[in-house]
Amino acid sequence: MEHHRLFSLLSLLLLPLVVDARFNPLLRLPSDGENQSGGTNWAILIAGSKGYRNYRHQADVCHAYQVLKSGGLKDENIIVFMYDDIAYNNLNPKRGVIINHPGGKNVYDGVPKDYVGDDVNAYNFIGVLLGDKSLVRGGSGKVVSSGPEDHIFIFYSDHGGPGVLSMPQSPHIFADDFLKLLNRKHELGSYKSMVIYIEACESGSIFEGLLPENINIYATTAANSVESSWSTYCPGISPGVPLEYRTCLGDLYSVSWLEDSETHDLTLESLNEQYERVRARTSNQDTYEYGSHAMRYGDLVLGEEKASLYIGSIQSNKNSTFIEGNLLLSTPGIVNQRDADLIYYWHKFHGSPDGSSEKLIAEKELHEFMSHRMHVDKSINHIGKLLIGSENDAKVLNEVRPKGMPLVDDWACLKSMVRTFETYCGSLSTYGLKHMYLFANICNVGTKVETMAKVSAEVCNQFPSNIWSSLQGGFSA
Repeated sequence: MEHHRLFSLLSLLLLPLVVDARFNPLLRLPSDGENQSGGTNWAILIAGSKGYRNYRHQADVCHAYQVLKSGGLKDENIIVFMYDDIAYNNLNPKRGVIINHPGGKNVYDGVPKDYVGDDVNAYNFIGVLLGDKSLVRGGSGKVVSSGPEDHIFIFYSDHGGPGVLSMPQSPHIFADDFLKLLNRKHELGSYKSMVIYIEACESGSIFEGLLPENINIYATTAANSVESSWSTYCPGISPGVPLEYRTCLGDLYSVSWLEDSETHDLTLESLNEQYERVRARTSNQDTYEYGSHAMRYGDLVLGEEKASLYIGSIQSNKNSTFIEGNLLLSTPGIVNQRDADLIYYWHKFHGSPDGSSEKLIAEKELHEFMSHRMHVDKSINHIGKLLIGSENDAKVLNEVRPKGMPLVDDWACLKSMVRTFETYCGSLSTYGLKHMYLFANICNVGTKVETMAKVSAEVCNQFPSNIWSSLQGGFSA
């Protein structure tokens, strides 16, 4: 099964070193993208979703490519994962064009198509980061063939949940597997330092209590381990977004670091300074009236390094200095990441001509989406009460572990619980990933998988027969 393949692949990360990239020049690609420290700058950009309703994630990634390319990184050192079903989608009002800001430029122009469609998956991401072409299937075959003096930047934009990052092809990437991958990369000695930016709900849970401080990795996330991230530039909410787009154009954390990179000399700005600007904008200037808590993890000393060491710096911004008034724009209108789909389906329905077949289809899609959300919420709440007891379920199953502790003690248990639920109750989908806390806490109190299976079968004697609940795409774990 697919999840066994992923587990087997990741188990290889723990094997003793067979080859050290520092002493094997075949693992390096020739490049003139050298940074001032003598190494090469590498970047992996990942949009972990598909479908026009998720326009914003591919827009974030395409925009990131433009920023890095303008900042001096070479195409041979930038690896892009994106499903590539947005630019020429029939719903796109500007075919062949993707924008990440109302009235913004076409960020799709020139973007490398390294891994598209079904090649955007966890297995290829593993092979790409490790620099191992034998692990890659499909796509351009480009990998991060880095050496001990190189710097790596990873940007991921998509849906997520406690302890998990979504991918368009199952299985998703769970935090323990991601950390095994990062540790393996460190063991290979094939980078000097690494910076990771993650846009996803509960993205802090990917690193909370898991990312060591001694493997030269600095990570920032759009949200802490218990809250959603936020979409922005949405029709009907953000000024200037044409209603015909029907979907959000970007994500708040993502557009904040991208717009900061476009307006400042990153040779003068540290990673910490960029983080502080992004954190302020993502939190609505520290009011938290809406927005989320951007977070930092790992080797925080790396935060003192200049952002240009990883992102490059746009030449036209040279010598632009920071002044108090030179801040990012105020926080635009935003939407909870998990409700952005509702924006899309709502505008698709209301924007369709009355009496048309298009409107009937849009109405059906909206109904199916809402039915799936209600089914997932209702099923999980019912299962929780049966497993824990109605008197204590709210406290136990919604419990948040203290800061510095990982989501769950037994990650294999968590994945088994997710598979068991989906076997009987249908797919969680990206919406249902928010319930990972329940599955984790079920494991943390010692519930057996057999018990979970029995209760799930009792609660879900049937589930909606639509694309959201369908397991055609495979299990989440």
